[in-house]
Amino acid sequence: MLDEKDRILVASLRRNARESLVGLARSVGLSRSATQERMRRLEREGVIKGYTVELASEHDPAVRAMIAVTFEPGFRCKHVVPRLSGIPEITACHSLTGSIDLMVMVSCDSNATLDRIRDAVAAVQGVATATTHIVLATPWARD
Repeated sequence: MLDEKDRILVASLRRNARESLVGLARSVGLSRSATQERMRRLEREGVIKGYTVELASEHDPAVRAMIAVTFEPGFRCKHVVPRLSGIPEITACHSLTGSIDLMVMVSCDSNATLDRIRDAVAAVQGVATATTHIVLATPWARD
């Protein structure tokens, strides 16, 4: 259970994961050592899983897309996902409920590369369909 100081700390880290410990302590209203211990506890409990880097827009991938995948009968994520993990442009795979079995997130340098990745996904044994959805804009993202 997160208390108010935990929520403030997490929000501060979301805004800037590289914020100094002194700056974080100031925003939370605790000492440096109390803030550091609080961060360690949140990491230990799995609330904070890691820290990330947000790239400037000139370093963003030229193309971002989602490939909606459905499986052939009898196939599951455990059969398909391991074959996708070797494609570096695939940044995440989300198992879904409903008519789509898997949503594959792709970040790459061109439409030609996206086409190659889409073909590779579609060629995996157990994949029935692979429908590509190109991301036009991301008004906001939390992760």
